[in-house]
Amino acid sequence: MGHTTKIAMIGVGAISGIYLQNITHTFSELELVGVCDLIPERAQRGVDYVKGEIEKGAKVRVPKIYKDMYEAFDDPEVELVLNITRPYEHFDVTKQALLHGKHVYSEKPLAVDMEEATELVALAQKQGLQLGGAPDTFMGAGIQTARQVIDSGMIGDPLGATCAMVCHGHETWHPDPEFYYKRGGGPMMDMGPYYVTALVQLLGEAKSVFGMTKKSFTDRIITSEPHRGEHIAVDVDTHLTGSIEFSNGAIAQICTTFDVYYPWTSQARFEVYGTKGTLIVPDPNTFGGPVMLLRPEDMAAAPAVDPALMKKGRPDPYMGYKEIPLMFDYCVNSRALGLADMAKALKTGRGHRADYQQQLHVLEILTSFSKSSASGERVKLTTKYARTAPMANNPMHGILDD
Repeated sequence: MGHTTKIAMIGVGAISGIYLQNITHTFSELELVGVCDLIPERAQRGVDYVKGEIEKGAKVRVPKIYKDMYEAFDDPEVELVLNITRPYEHFDVTKQALLHGKHVYSEKPLAVDMEEATELVALAQKQGLQLGGAPDTFMGAGIQTARQVIDSGMIGDPLGATCAMVCHGHETWHPDPEFYYKRGGGPMMDMGPYYVTALVQLLGEAKSVFGMTKKSFTDRIITSEPHRGEHIAVDVDTHLTGSIEFSNGAIAQICTTFDVYYPWTSQARFEVYGTKGTLIVPDPNTFGGPVMLLRPEDMAAAPAVDPALMKKGRPDPYMGYKEIPLMFDYCVNSRALGLADMAKALKTGRGHRADYQQQLHVLEILTSFSKSSASGERVKLTTKYARTAPMANNPMHGILDD
């Protein structure tokens, strides 16, 4: 397995299942050396999953269980640390991994504030190590197709975008939802990375943010197992909305909330507007479609009276839109795609797409909504951003381009 990049997984919580599945079955250039979790039973469950897949024919090794993260960082086999701990733990885990000479790919966000994130970036640069992380959903077929549509000029010059993530929180389904309401949590820090990462991939560098935020409920009751009936004291804002100004002149509105009752089937909204058309971008928390395009040629003739005064049944919000075929691979849940891309970059010397300059720029945007709300003023961004390379299709699914 000399061509593989050897990985240690730190944190074996809820999100680890899809990582384990994709490392085991899809991304053959990744080799999971070992796992670690503060709760040993979780680490054991991860190992048991891999053992079960080996019994079914998966050609991978059985990962070891590290007693703590330092044992993983001291393992000479490990080249790249996958940090999928809780958000407020990202900084300490990533910092220690970098200090031990390991490249790091972390779940979002890079850190919970810009001070921590800037320290991590400086440390990675000093150590000569690669740093990056989730979300990698922007590398999937849906957003990559949307990016190609925009870059090809099919909507003209981008004018703006509207994004919304509307739900009533995670305590109805998540097995351990408390951290969503503590430092580093809230809907903008939790779900915002998907939307904002997609925005900068589609529209480029942002230059300023204006936001208004609030905490609608100070107490939450968990209705999911195993903590059903327990109360959560809410420490962070849970309804955040505002505008992002981009360097190309586009203006995006975004709203993320854990306070609103809304059908789970339509909690994601993402539209990009241009001088020649409108593009509906798929849920950025997913890898697939649909990607929908509306151009003036496809619009029905305007009525002779104010449309708002016309009597009609339930309107079709997608009337006139045409679905764009997906033009790239990875349309199903492909988490670890960014990890595999980083691993390929380490082997070949090319850049990787989910890199720290993207994570840092996104984090500054995410944290600026509350800063703007507190000051009542627009926040000018200090980080710079250049879009990372678009995806390149490779005939071998699970093998990234060189």
